[in-house]
This record gives sequence, structure tokens and C-alpha cells, in this order.
Amino acid sequence: MKNKYILIIFILGVIGAIIGSLFKIMHWPSANILLTLGMGMQVIAGLVAIWKIAINKNSKSFLNH
Repeated sequence: MKNKYILIIFILGVIGAIIGSLFKIMHWPSANILLTLGMGMQVIAGLVAIWKIAINKNSKSFLNH
């Protein structure tokens, strides 16, 4: 997986979590689903990024790919 896709998944997760938080504050339905999906996407992107950094011999060039 390319690094830009990891960042895109993370950013979409942040957006989902923010929208889910808004839904939660306003007591609108589906807030729990949005929060869970958003934070789940952040966790997945974070784990994949950590894994890629760990297996990459030259971790300084991680964001240059």
C-alpha cells in the first residue's frame, strides 16, 4: 500500500470521527456508527503506517514515497 493511501485513509477517519462527534453532540442518530468507523479507520491507518516504518530499512524516506 502506498503511503499516500495510508494518509488518505487516516484523513477520512479523522473526518468521520469529527462528523460522528457532531452527531453525538446534537443527539442525531447514527453517531455511534460514524464514531466507530472513523476511529477504526484511524487505527487501521496507524497500524499499517507503523508496520511500514518497521519493515522499511530507511525510515527517513517514509513520506517521500
